[in-house]
Amino acid sequence: METTAAPSLLPHLWKATLATGVLAVILGVLVFVRPAAAIIVTAIFFGAYLLVTGIWQVVLALSLRSPAGSRVLLFISGAASLVLAVLCFVNLDNSIQLLAIWIGVGFIFRGVATAMSAIGDQSLPGRIWEIIVGVLSIIAGIIMFVAPVEGLVAVTQVTGIILIVLGIVEVVSAFGIRSDAKKLKAAFASEPPTVT
Repeated sequence: METTAAPSLLPHLWKATLATGVLAVILGVLVFVRPAAAIIVTAIFFGAYLLVTGIWQVVLALSLRSPAGSRVLLFISGAASLVLAVLCFVNLDNSIQLLAIWIGVGFIFRGVATAMSAIGDQSLPGRIWEIIVGVLSIIAGIIMFVAPVEGLVAVTQVTGIILIVLGIVEVVSAFGIRSDAKKLKAAFASEPPTVT
């Protein structure tokens, strides 16, 4: 016996979407207005990330049965992460500087990879735009090295703006979901149940 009925959670989906949208807007406003606090929290999480990955890499290096060279590299990487984690927790400024360097290196690597692949592939669609994005990414990475705190503030504020925009879109879509759920419920209510 089959019955056609509206899914039971569908009428509540809009509430979850609305809640996440409102939370994203609130978080975005807080991050945009108070970037220093967001940077400090991120720097603490960055230190914790380095600590956990460092311990994991050291344990892995000591327990793997792979060639000695790869175990030594893994151990060195883990030990370096542990040293950086300790530096992060000894002085929060170190954590902020390391976070800026980490982001800067990421921008530079991405920029070089994007630009070089676009330069190397003549048939790539939007090749010029890829080269421009690559160059801009390299410039952003250099800015993170030259002015790490200002660079982090800028990245944080852009993140805040993105969160606000995403939150607003989610809030608007929540009301769209609510409207569609009501229409669907009305459509299912008007159909006679089918029995097979």
